[in-house]
Amino acid sequence: MVIKSSTTLRNDYNLISNLAHEMDDPIYITKNGEGDLVVMSMESFEKREELLKLRTKIMIAENDRLSGKQGVSFDEVKQRLEVKFNEEIQD
Repeated sequence: MVIKSSTTLRNDYNLISNLAHEMDDPIYITKNGEGDLVVMSMESFEKREELLKLRTKIMIAENDRLSGKQGVSFDEVKQRLEVKFNEEIQD
C-alpha cells in the first residue's frame, strides 16, 4: 500500500501519476495526517470496475442457483455457441 500526502500530490503530480501507472494498487492520499482520497490510473480503475461487474453477475447466478432456478445445461450452451459460431462464419 502506498500512502502519500496531499502536499506530495500538489507539489509532485508526476510522481503520483508515475506511481499510479506502475502499480495496480491505489495510492492513498492523506490530508493533515488523515485519509482523504484514493488515486489510481484509469486502466486500473476500469479493470476494477469490470471485476466488480463480473462479481455482481456471479453473485446473481449463485443466488439463482441457491434458490433453485433452472439453469442451462452444458449441451444447450454448446449448441447455442455452435449456432453463433456458424452464423459468424457465414457473414
